[in-house]
Amino acid sequence: MIIILLGPPGSGKGTQANFIQNKLSIPHLSTGDILRQSVKNETDLGNKVKNIMAKGELVSDDLVLDVIKERVSQSDCNLGFILDGYPRNITQAESLNIVLKDIDRNIDRILFLDVDFEVLESRIESRTKENNEEKRADDTSEVLIKRLEEYKIQTAPLGEYYSNNKKFKKINGMKSISEVSLDIENFLNNGI
Repeated sequence: MIIILLGPPGSGKGTQANFIQNKLSIPHLSTGDILRQSVKNETDLGNKVKNIMAKGELVSDDLVLDVIKERVSQSDCNLGFILDGYPRNITQAESLNIVLKDIDRNIDRILFLDVDFEVLESRIESRTKENNEEKRADDTSEVLIKRLEEYKIQTAPLGEYYSNNKKFKKINGMKSISEVSLDIENFLNNGI
């Protein structure tokens, strides 16, 4: 099953992707995680995107598409995968359709986590505190505000782009984590 998980930064995509991953035993492909790992490993891609990400800017469509193509061709994706953070604009959605067609695959479910923008900053701050992890360079208030503005301009229109697709479902991301997971499970199992 190929699943696209959409929503603004801090909407709970990572948490819900982990739930889906455990339920379906398919890999969770977070473009943000893949890119951050590239930066950490100082790969060619990582060196290209390090400064872009630290400023909260978006990595070019071509670079991200290359990462996606390479990753979905790996054997652990044979039974499906969850795309988290991709596509992030209509151009990427159209490119993804071409890539999937080339490998004779189709999107099975498109989930959109709908969350009030006003609660997102506190979610980002809580995530860092709860996990007792170092604050990521892209988890500062300034970067979050920039990421939300980029999201509103580029990614939010995907909701409209996919809205007429019978595989699309808007999920109320303001509910509790378990309620959101239950709504997702119902959609995955029954398409409703």
